[in-house]
Amino acid sequence: MTRENCDLRIWETILEKEDKKERMDNSMSDVLNVSEMFGKNVFNDAVMRDRLPKSVYKKLKKTIEDGAELDPSIADVVAHAMKDWAIERGATHYTHWFQPLTGVTAEKHDSFISAPSDGKVIMEFSGKELIKGEPDASSFPSGGLRATFEARGYTVWDCTSPAFLREDAIGVTLCIPTSFCSYKGEALDKKTPLLRSMQAVNEQALRILRLFGNTTAKRVAPSVGAEQEYFLVDREKYLQRKDLIYTGRTLFGAMPPKGQELEDHYFGAIRERIGSYMNDVNKELWKLGVPAKTQHNEVAPAQHELAPIYEGVNQAVDHNQIVMETLKKVAGRHGMACLLHEKPFAGVNGSGKHDNWSLTADDGTNLLNPGDTPHENIQFLLVLACIIKAVDIHADLLRESASDVGNDHRLGANEAPPAIISIFLGEQLEDVIDQLCSTGEATHSKQGGTLKTGVDILPDLDKDATDRNRTSPFAFTGNKFEFRMVGSSDSIASPNTVLNTIVAEAFKEAADILEKADDFDMAVHDFIKKTLAAHKRIIFNGNGYSDEWVAEAERRGLPNIRSMVDAIPALTTDKAVKLFEAFGVFTKAELESRSEVEYENYSKAINIEARTMYDMASKSIIPAVIKYTTQLAASIGAVKGVCQEADVSTQTELLIETSELLTGIKTALAHLLEVTEKAAAAEGGKGQAVIYHSQVVPAMEALRAPVDQLEMIVDKELWPMPSYGDLIFEV
Repeated sequence: MTRENCDLRIWETILEKEDKKERMDNSMSDVLNVSEMFGKNVFNDAVMRDRLPKSVYKKLKKTIEDGAELDPSIADVVAHAMKDWAIERGATHYTHWFQPLTGVTAEKHDSFISAPSDGKVIMEFSGKELIKGEPDASSFPSGGLRATFEARGYTVWDCTSPAFLREDAIGVTLCIPTSFCSYKGEALDKKTPLLRSMQAVNEQALRILRLFGNTTAKRVAPSVGAEQEYFLVDREKYLQRKDLIYTGRTLFGAMPPKGQELEDHYFGAIRERIGSYMNDVNKELWKLGVPAKTQHNEVAPAQHELAPIYEGVNQAVDHNQIVMETLKKVAGRHGMACLLHEKPFAGVNGSGKHDNWSLTADDGTNLLNPGDTPHENIQFLLVLACIIKAVDIHADLLRESASDVGNDHRLGANEAPPAIISIFLGEQLEDVIDQLCSTGEATHSKQGGTLKTGVDILPDLDKDATDRNRTSPFAFTGNKFEFRMVGSSDSIASPNTVLNTIVAEAFKEAADILEKADDFDMAVHDFIKKTLAAHKRIIFNGNGYSDEWVAEAERRGLPNIRSMVDAIPALTTDKAVKLFEAFGVFTKAELESRSEVEYENYSKAINIEARTMYDMASKSIIPAVIKYTTQLAASIGAVKGVCQEADVSTQTELLIETSELLTGIKTALAHLLEVTEKAAAAEGGKGQAVIYHSQVVPAMEALRAPVDQLEMIVDKELWPMPSYGDLIFEV
């Protein structure tokens, strides 16, 4: 071998090795390192510990963990460290990220630049800018708390929820979670009442723990996991549906030959397009510290679910808002649209958001853990009795907290929990309660035993002592309660605010009695027995979808609140005002304002839906049907012109049927316009909402019926919008 050939071979070997290394590096780069990725865009505890002076870190940590008052003297130091961290990661702007009564988040972006000097700018961010912002409070729903000319409102830093960086087309933005209040201090958002309710339940839960000798716990906080359901549809098809664009749901649509009858979508193999989407969603969420855990196909075609790991309720609320924003944002990148509406398609299951709630102390104690022998766990039985009492007394408030316009299509529709609030406890706990109420003493707890599969190679399984019940709106599931009524598009702040407050009240009433007892053991036993006996009616372990349960609930005196309009009055009853004012969660004025906002939201939503239906029917559907009837008539004439003896009865019958349905559309359309204008002209508030609910909604249903019939007749090429089959099976 010549020297030249030898040198050439050496270089080829070197190049081969480098190429192999490059391929390996590229391959490794495709491997997700979740532990490194998780929380990389969050100003979390690790970042604060690294970047803040030790004394400042300790003071801030005390505020976060113990609920101590924030020391204003540390604000500048924290702001400087937060700014430097954000800028290093590419941030140019910051925003106070808050949750007004619109149901979505709000933000106003400010850059870090200061006033230019000598043609140069300095990047600044002060403690004052961190702690307080000033958006226009008159531009957000306030229910009369703010007049048009009263513009001043404040956003206030919530240091218990960490700041984070959002990366999108705008660039990198530092988002600072905040509360939002008026100039006079009224809460104009969903976070402030939530934080107030957390304080209330913490104070009263600690009293319960102290009764049983627990002196180590310093704080009790609700822990929540929100299961998020959603639909995905192709974006091009989405853009051809004005109803989806304007309202989030389909106002017209005939069912395809196949829906969810085969139950083959639930937990089915995730298609590649959807899998790629879910992968990107996970990446986005993990970077923001959202503990996204479970993903799967849901019951309905094109429906899916994402569930996180449980975390403190304040962060859980913030993270669920981030989840909803991320689901929608990432869908656009994949040529899809994410539908968060509770009922985007009639005839298939809608979407909810199961709110899994428990109470956990900072010493690790879960107040809802029954242990292996719940009949002996007196602390658990007291907590359980208090929660049962709270839910029974305030069932109307809990129902109202899950009310929104979309949820009216879902609750009580044999696909979701009924509109009747009840509690599922399972066989084990129900048996313990029966023992206590019938004999005055519980002596045993049912055990789960062993589940044998009948297959030798499969191991025997430990069987739970209690089955699950998917029809219950408020179900105990081992060491937590699952509130299943919440709508998929809703913030989970309101239901958790109500849960925290009603339980705080029940805890207080128990502690007020038991702290004065001479014989605690006897007093707590009697209290549990008395409370359970008084509120046992709320417990129901059967089929919540059955007509029999509706009748049984009425016999028991349980409220059956079927609509949002019927639910809203629960906010302003004397009972509700007394409850929320006693714990400083809402003032009477704040409750009245929220009532007005909800009536207004209902009226506006139905008005938009009604006018969208009118627009679609008059501009698209009627012209399409006329074109079809014209073609039919021409076909009849053409056939008869060629052959008088030809049978055109089919075409004639179709023409008659189509024409009759077209007349039905025109009649229904005129009626819808009439009642919509009547409702729009009515004085706002409850009266207007009632008209929309009682007159406009039925008129919308009357218009939909002939349109959906015509969709099954008119040539698909002429129909002006994608069908249900196109939307839910072609994504």
